[in-house]
Amino acid sequence: MTDSSVLSGERKSAPARPKGPPVWRDMDQQELDAAYDQSKYAANQAQIQGRRLALSARARAALGEPLRLSYGASPIEQLDVYRTSQANAPVNVFIHGGAWRNGRSADFAYLAEIFVRAGAHSVILDFTNIDDAGGNLMTMAAQVRSAVAFVYRNATSFGGDPHRLYVSGHSSGGHLAGTVVSADWCRDFGLPADVVKGGLLCSGMYDLKPVRLSHRSSYVKFTDEIEQELSALRHLDRIACPLVVAYGTCETPEFQRQARDFAAALEAAGKPVRLLVAEGYNHFEILETLANPYGLLGRAVLAQMRLAME
Repeated sequence: MTDSSVLSGERKSAPARPKGPPVWRDMDQQELDAAYDQSKYAANQAQIQGRRLALSARARAALGEPLRLSYGASPIEQLDVYRTSQANAPVNVFIHGGAWRNGRSADFAYLAEIFVRAGAHSVILDFTNIDDAGGNLMTMAAQVRSAVAFVYRNATSFGGDPHRLYVSGHSSGGHLAGTVVSADWCRDFGLPADVVKGGLLCSGMYDLKPVRLSHRSSYVKFTDEIEQELSALRHLDRIACPLVVAYGTCETPEFQRQARDFAAALEAAGKPVRLLVAEGYNHFEILETLANPYGLLGRAVLAQMRLAME
């Protein structure tokens, strides 16, 4: 028996799902979980990740293998330095994403060439993942903060200028970059409050309360201390550098809202901030614009660092 809706070209829609009780704003648990799961909004995630690996292999072939330095005691606490030919050059430190669960510095080498060609050193961090950290997000934040402190203290050893140090991060790396720019550098490291001269925070999370309520709590052991200390939105007073905050219009509604709310809070607090909206880009596509000097993120970061392509 043939369904008459098929013959007429119509497609039956799935029955409406009963909406559960609100968990965060007007979202029920299923909606909130989806809003912190990029795969629900980016069908081409695997394609972009495969492209990223191919581009990174090509970048390493063009630039040469990076200088590999240890910033901590554990094997994972290392970083890659792609050096420019200019002396006393500015430094951009990149913190990768991956839901706090995956990613390695070598996977993001394709982001280094734009900086090297423009006369800056590109530093890409390795750090532990949340599973190896036993669910403790404090461990990851401590590592990336320590890595930035290491770069500041050792920049001159690879020809960098410690007084022109910038940080960039994407996705969960955008969150971790937020913990870097909102760190208490004087108290915890004995360093100047303005260690970081500028930051790009792309597609990150800046208030962990809704994240804690989502499915991510199944692998992150959130506590009140973690939620408070690692939410950059709650430490605007510590932020001592201009920020670029960015998101794509095809990202999940929560990632878009997090960026807008964070940028608005920075502006209200009198902090220099620029909000960038990437029209038509999803969570994974937007990062590729950082590798392009004419892309949305690439152009913005070069301007922030006062650099120009050759």
